[in-house]
Amino acid sequence: MTGNERNAGETYECDVLVAGSGASGMSAAITARYRGLDVLIVEKEPRFGGTTARSGGWLWIPGTALARAYGIEETPEQARTYLRHEAGNNFDAARVDAFLSAGPEAVDFFTTKTALRFDMPLVFPDYHAEAPGGAQGGRSMVTRPFDGRELGDLIKTLGMPLPELTVFGMMLGSGKEIIHFMRVTKSVTSAAYVAKRLSRHLMDVLRYGRGMTLTNGNALAGRLAKSAQDLKIPMWLSSPVRVLTVESGAVTGAIVTREGRDVRVRARHGVVLACGGFPHDVARRQKMFPHAPTGCEHYSPGPTGNTGDGLRLAESAGGHVEDRLPNAAAWVPVSLTTRKDGSKGVMPHFIDRAKPGVIAVMRDGRRFANEGNSYHDFVQAMVKAAKPGEEIAAFLVCDHKTLRKYGLGCVPPFPMPLGHHLRTGYLMRGDTLEALAAKAGIDARTFVETVAQFNATAPQGYDAAFGKGSKAYNRYQGDALHGPNPCVAPLESGPFYAIKMVVGDLGTYAGIVTDENARALDAEGRVIPGLYAAGNDMASIMGGNYPGAGITLGPALTFGYIAGRHLADSAAKRDAA
Repeated sequence: MTGNERNAGETYECDVLVAGSGASGMSAAITARYRGLDVLIVEKEPRFGGTTARSGGWLWIPGTALARAYGIEETPEQARTYLRHEAGNNFDAARVDAFLSAGPEAVDFFTTKTALRFDMPLVFPDYHAEAPGGAQGGRSMVTRPFDGRELGDLIKTLGMPLPELTVFGMMLGSGKEIIHFMRVTKSVTSAAYVAKRLSRHLMDVLRYGRGMTLTNGNALAGRLAKSAQDLKIPMWLSSPVRVLTVESGAVTGAIVTREGRDVRVRARHGVVLACGGFPHDVARRQKMFPHAPTGCEHYSPGPTGNTGDGLRLAESAGGHVEDRLPNAAAWVPVSLTTRKDGSKGVMPHFIDRAKPGVIAVMRDGRRFANEGNSYHDFVQAMVKAAKPGEEIAAFLVCDHKTLRKYGLGCVPPFPMPLGHHLRTGYLMRGDTLEALAAKAGIDARTFVETVAQFNATAPQGYDAAFGKGSKAYNRYQGDALHGPNPCVAPLESGPFYAIKMVVGDLGTYAGIVTDENARALDAEGRVIPGLYAAGNDMASIMGGNYPGAGITLGPALTFGYIAGRHLADSAAKRDAA
């Protein structure tokens, strides 16, 4: 027994202790509780929801009843083929099979027994839909909007969405809602919709201090919290796990700091680590991110509390962290912005890169990738194109017409003003391409040549260099009303604009090695009794690749469900014995 354990004067007993309140942690807690176990959730931060609350709220799970309702039938082997292609040498057959089997089961459980609900667009292609086993739709679903008032006082401690992805602090739902906001000045119907939505949001802010129409990841965290609340699962906020307790090689609980004192939590059946990975652990970033030699050349929009606690706790109990994946995180290009209150923000670039009239260049003025490809692929191309010793940065470029039509990064489309972003230097402007190049530090001569080459075939919708718009995912993120290619238009007349992008992540892939039941393993592949991991604390089953929208949250919900199910089944067997 350690000194920390001896000094913990108060004891709390439960069947299962879950560390972390994101999708994976709450999934495990809800599943275990529904099956009769006594569960406690502890959260390091003063707000619950973790990365999930800031996310897009999309989940990638093949073979669900939602897909079948659209007439999309697929065998597990089709998705297995796709994941085998994506993961390559890092394909983990046992865990992939567990995911493909339990994923649809988890969705059925949560949508019939809890407050969780999803919507699935008929067509949302996999990021590599043209690859073996890829699909044009039926695998990515998004959380249905949720009325935050259903949470009661719990809404006050729900994690806030990323400010850079809100409008007046308002979260926008995916798909149709975004289209209405994009067309607010062009459609009477859209203008009426936006006016009604803004009015409702402002009334909520005046009454409750925040918007109550929760969408995307905020809706996912809110719906899961409502489900946990209905099951009377206690959740301790501002309560980090300091150390795991281990007896005879088995994890039996933890020492948790709560309200300034240490509490010894005895977990009769196990501990689930769901602490959000290590996006803000500088030392582990330095070790695992080649583009960040000091660990500081990297920026994450994830919660700053995600500092690798789960990984360190697992290692202290003999757990092993996977460090051989080709990509240790889900990469995304980000831009660094200054908010109106003077604080700094990190803006992930998801869809603006695919819009017609937008290209990306390095400092040498050359394009280096298909801008419409997935953010994970785009960053890999960006890192590869950077010259040795040079800052890994790219510039997203467009003309005035494109900027005002679609926006760019944090810069909103017309009629919203640009002044703040120009004053802070986030948005760079030049009357000519040469002037923009000088302001951004781009090689002017090559940059002008690059734009000329792109413009030569852009009116015909053809990108000779990188084939922007040639893939299903490119076209999905482009502008369906623009032709002949929804992703390609020339950069025609000044002023021209640029935003600098650097490397960021949406969550980490390198995590605790587990088996197909989410049980943590040691370096020799042996199960550590009583210890489970899920979400970004668990080593990704995607092998370091990014197959489609929601490939972190889909496995997070599923393996949280698997962990909770296994804990309950094991407890039942133990009781029967």
